[in-house]
Amino acid sequence: MINSKYFFKGFKSIKGIGSPAIALGASFVAIGALLKNLGFTIQESFFSTFLTYALPGSLVMAESMFLGASLINIFIAVWLVNARLYPMTVALMPLLMHENQPRWKYYLSCHFIAVSSWLIMKDNYENIEKKNRIDFWIGIGTATWSVAILSTIIGFIASDFLNKDILIGLAIVNPIYFICMMIGAMKTFQISLSVILGIILGPAFYFLSPEWCILFGGITAGTIAFLLGEKNGD
Repeated sequence: MINSKYFFKGFKSIKGIGSPAIALGASFVAIGALLKNLGFTIQESFFSTFLTYALPGSLVMAESMFLGASLINIFIAVWLVNARLYPMTVALMPLLMHENQPRWKYYLSCHFIAVSSWLIMKDNYENIEKKNRIDFWIGIGTATWSVAILSTIIGFIASDFLNKDILIGLAIVNPIYFICMMIGAMKTFQISLSVILGIILGPAFYFLSPEWCILFGGITAGTIAFLLGEKNGD
């Protein structure tokens, strides 16, 4: 069973003015409004966030359906977008694994992998005994997931009162927040170099391939930063 003490401790950890949940909620308000404008019902909008729980994935799914893409193409597109969560999963799960915890908790908790919940866990895991971290993590995930679902519904209902400029502003709150968090975490040579190179190479690759510039810029910047960091022993 889930330890309620640590579950609710994790659930309450999203509070605070600096919580990623605020940026997450703002972005999902925009998603809710977008889904309504694309012709989705409130039930479809609800289940989009309930089942996907990923801002870029929801956006790609909605736009692909609007353009008439097939289900297999939508599945592949969303899968590729959400593959960005794999490195976070690899980094997080060793911190949560404990021999006294059942496997079903880890399978369940995979649904909660998102940048917002990951950041909260990374900031707090050292204060939690390892055997209780999975329950704490499920609490965090449930809280951020609930924020995303509630914000989607709010955005859907309030869409008539949100103009285009407001929606764009809400949608970019989340990326801007995480860029700021990344800059704040620039404590090693590799992280600093990867961010700086990404800022430079992303626009540079735009002139070669506007559709793939972010991917090519990110892979190139990360690879160079990793190799130089290994060479320098950082």
